[in-house]
Amino acid sequence: MQPGSITTPFGRRSMTLGMLAIQLDASEIEPNKTVDKWKLFRALCEARGPIGVSDRALAVLNALLSFYPKNEISEENGTVVFPSNVQLSIRTHGMAGTTLRRHLAALVDAGLIIRKDSPNGKRYARKGGGGEINEAYGFSLAPLLARSLEIERLAGEVAAERLLLKSLKERLSICRRDIVKLIETAMEEGLAGDWVDMQLQLRAISMSLPRTPQADDLRETLTGLEAFRQQVTKILESKIKAEKKSANDDQNGRHIQNSNPHPSYELEPASEKKQGEKLEEKPQTSVGPPKSFPLSMVLHACPEVAMYGPGGAISSWRDLMAAAVVIRSMLGVSPSAYERASEVMGPENAATVMACILERAGHINSAGGYLRDLTRKAEQGDFSLGPMLMALMRTNAAPSKRAG
Repeated sequence: MQPGSITTPFGRRSMTLGMLAIQLDASEIEPNKTVDKWKLFRALCEARGPIGVSDRALAVLNALLSFYPKNEISEENGTVVFPSNVQLSIRTHGMAGTTLRRHLAALVDAGLIIRKDSPNGKRYARKGGGGEINEAYGFSLAPLLARSLEIERLAGEVAAERLLLKSLKERLSICRRDIVKLIETAMEEGLAGDWVDMQLQLRAISMSLPRTPQADDLRETLTGLEAFRQQVTKILESKIKAEKKSANDDQNGRHIQNSNPHPSYELEPASEKKQGEKLEEKPQTSVGPPKSFPLSMVLHACPEVAMYGPGGAISSWRDLMAAAVVIRSMLGVSPSAYERASEVMGPENAATVMACILERAGHINSAGGYLRDLTRKAEQGDFSLGPMLMALMRTNAAPSKRAG
């Protein structure tokens, strides 16, 4: 667009200072400047957010560009395209006339095209004797040529922001996964600690994110989760070190006890028969029932058990074991099956298993048979109560469970 070639809209359309500013910017295009129209269009699609143009408006711009005869936009080749609304509708896959006009206006308002209206408002071109276009009326693409560097810069910023968001989301996901796994490990191993409270704290931090988080939101949440992960890791490290120290102390104690060169069983040997009897009486393993999980965790995983406690509430392991007896009878589990489970798993864990069976009662055909099967697996070391509790906690935390 040559300096001084300011144009005003036809008919009732009003002229604005914004439109004038766009035309003035378009009149200051560097000499011989060219830009690949489709490369610029892809950059514009990337930068449509900060530029403030919709995808439907971009579809109309795509149609306008398709009427430009060259791949390179330049002032030398002219910058005006003059398709009719009927032609534009065809190339926008049948867009309605009112919709088409609205999006053309949006492209003008966004400073991407300029209306160059003829005296009667029609779009056409006047050609010279050699067939070259001397004057054209329609839509000027000069703003695209003038703003090409700005559009490419904005596209680069949007792409960089998208990569940053992706990186932050990945780090956030990994950090959250680490915390979940560490807490689950602590629970499955029966380590003492406020693990249920930590799970609730993790959920609160995660839910603080808005539905469509920005980079600052993700950074803030990631900082909190990383500090929380470090806290959980330190707790686990301290407990591991304490267990190692306790194990070393036990080993040293056994070494001291066995250092007596003349133990009593050597000074007073028993008969072969008595020695055989002692060997038969000696248990095959010294491993006792597994440790019980925190009561708060059990009640969180199995909320339905509370109504069977004394007074409709459970505040201690004694209350839970009393409730388990009621549940055992209600579900038709024989006293012998429950007693055997208590011997193998320990009374607290047996009561916990009954609470878990109550939660899943609708999916279990025979509660007694299921309990005997779990007891048999526990004897063989093939059953761990932790995963069962964790599964129930996840189920009870699901929206469908909460909605019920």
